[in-house]
Amino acid sequence: MGKIIDAMRARFQTRSTPKTARGQFNALMRKEKGNTARVAERLGVSRRTVQRYVKGERNIAKSKPEILDRLQKEAAKDHQPRVTARAQKEAQQRGLFVETRARFGFTSDAGSTDDPRMRRLTEEIPDHLIPSVFDALRAGDEAELQRLIGQGLAEEYFRTPGTDAERLDVDFTDIDYIELDYNR
Repeated sequence: MGKIIDAMRARFQTRSTPKTARGQFNALMRKEKGNTARVAERLGVSRRTVQRYVKGERNIAKSKPEILDRLQKEAAKDHQPRVTARAQKEAQQRGLFVETRARFGFTSDAGSTDDPRMRRLTEEIPDHLIPSVFDALRAGDEAELQRLIGQGLAEEYFRTPGTDAERLDVDFTDIDYIELDYNR
């Protein structure tokens, strides 16, 4: 997964997702209550392939890389849904802080610098973005998480209401580290 997803899961989940392909497959089978058709649909393979995985006729760990990627994402989507929902509720009530060191660049007027540079920021994510952040976590969408957190940091740190900076488009890239926590 990506740095943001890993940081969110480390902070907001009590157990990590299964590491092996077999463990991820078993978790997916438990979630779907053994329904091979639904598992096959989620993985984008045939029902017969899933049946072969179940019987041990085919080793899931030796599947194509794209199937293993889908398996990892699908298993992560279902991992600890109540814990993630509780974390989202807590973040809505208390606020969600992000501490990061990343490259920030932005578009600006001619004559001013818009070169991206590394910055260390600790800011609160605006409340209206928190549900979208957790939705992107559930979907396993690292790019969307990066966009949303970048947008939140831009609103809180870079954009000043009533000035030209209010319309800045901020690029949030090259994340060195990122940590998330509730407001204390």
